Amino acid sequence: MNKIILMGRLTRDPEMRSSGSTQICRYSLAVDRRFRREGEPEADFFNCTAFGKSAEFADKYFRQGTKILISGRMQQDNYTNKDGQKVYSWQVIVDDQEFAESKNAAGASAGGSSSQPKPDAASAGNGFVDIKDGIEEDLPFI
Repeated sequence: MNKIILMGRLTRDPEMRSSGSTQICRYSLAVDRRFRREGEPEADFFNCTAFGKSAEFADKYFRQGTKILISGRMQQDNYTNKDGQKVYSWQVIVDDQEFAESKNAAGASAGGSSSQPKPDAASAGNGFVDIKDGIEEDLPFI
């Protein structure tokens, strides 16, 4: 079984691309280590890839510093670079993703600068984003 569940903060804004008719969104997740030894990093960093509606959701609502919870599978990507060297890398293929804290908590943990949705999404001031009527079929969680 290949299953991974991670909770962490985005290290940068998601990057959206299209491959034909499929949307692809990539982002990096910093996951704090539970136990730390001196001289070791405090967090691990995971490259994540979401497809389709999940990709569109991530691109629209996730921002650098947003705390999220994801589940998916690990996938190894091997290729030979231009110097002829074999390169090995890992990424998480995202199956499910969700917010792991409220918008207000995100603002407090980021020193007052809360992560904001893209300008086309209107905020009601209550920590939620207003969703226009008639777009239920576009929402990934209905």
